[in-house]
Amino acid sequence: MNRYLLVGEKNRLKINRYTDNGVYLICEDKDEVLMPNQYVSYAMKEGDEIDVFVYFDSEDRIVASTTFPKAMLDQFGCFEVVDVTPFGAFLDWGLPKDLLVPKALQKFPFYVGMKVIVQVSLDDETGRIIGTQKYHDFFKKDLSALKLKQEVSLLVRERTPLGFKVIVNNLYDGLIFHNEIFETVEVGDEKKGYVKTLRKDGKLDIVLRPIGDKSDEVAAAKIVEILGASGGACEMNYKSTPEEISQRFGLSRKAYKRALTKLIEAKKLEVNDEGMKLL
Repeated sequence: MNRYLLVGEKNRLKINRYTDNGVYLICEDKDEVLMPNQYVSYAMKEGDEIDVFVYFDSEDRIVASTTFPKAMLDQFGCFEVVDVTPFGAFLDWGLPKDLLVPKALQKFPFYVGMKVIVQVSLDDETGRIIGTQKYHDFFKKDLSALKLKQEVSLLVRERTPLGFKVIVNNLYDGLIFHNEIFETVEVGDEKKGYVKTLRKDGKLDIVLRPIGDKSDEVAAAKIVEILGASGGACEMNYKSTPEEISQRFGLSRKAYKRALTKLIEAKKLEVNDEGMKLL
């Protein structure tokens, strides 16, 4: 059970008492928060401990909810703009009360229907939960917790001439170079990636495929899966162009050729001038 109520975060609290408006939950230091009736179930009873999200509702009351937003405090998300006002824009982040991004914390003008990457934050003056696009100072520069080839989670945040900027493990700034992308990537995508370079400036170079022997295994499995879904054969072979390989298998030509050789040696694939087929 939480010692204190934590706004914008997951809290484990105890059901303390029932009222007409809902149930009051309590933490170890005896502070209470209302969980409105819409989140109360018949299975709940006094003394139970439950996981809830604590935030300020549309009436600026601190409340608890068993529904969790798409991102919590200090986390990043891609949210749709649902309203724009002179003082800021409101985003759908999965709760009845939309997330406000004040105009001063927007990097460019928002419009209804667009999707934007923001960080969930607390307003220093009001203590209310807000969103911000000005989050660059948040990224950690100390990369000692990471290692080369490590699998990481990614949120694609921006397209640049060099490649796609990504948020790595919700903590670090990274980049996937265009010439190392062999699949469709869009801003807002959530993907798995792998650490290629730990840079001295505290940023990361990321690739979307495992590095080393595991990469060959993944590429080979992908070829088998795609061939299996298309009748077990196709017209491609070692002479296929990089564009054809990328479009069909989402692989570089080098990885594709290594995977073909691996499958042939394992007697799982036959490749000739006519194409390839599973054995």
